[in-house]
Amino acid sequence: MEASFLTQYGIRLIETEMDWKEFKILLSALLPETPLGKIVEVRCEEDKDVLKHFTPEQHRIRNTWRERHRLEMSEEDMEKAVASLQETFARAFG
Repeated sequence: MEASFLTQYGIRLIETEMDWKEFKILLSALLPETPLGKIVEVRCEEDKDVLKHFTPEQHRIRNTWRERHRLEMSEEDMEKAVASLQETFARAFG
């Protein structure tokens, strides 16, 4: 997260005072090109054609996240979470 805020906004979170509302707004607008944006994209990817071209590291990131959350979330909840993230990115990036 720190790297993403620095990359996109030039903000060092550890050195910045920011209220929660501003932080949430900036977090929700992070671009897919930031480190956090890339991880979120990898974790949420469902397209089999895209998955075929994932690197071993991308598969590891996706599988680790899915395995950890599979125990905590039902399939329906996971689908809702993915849809919500996709909607957030669509609103942010048109």
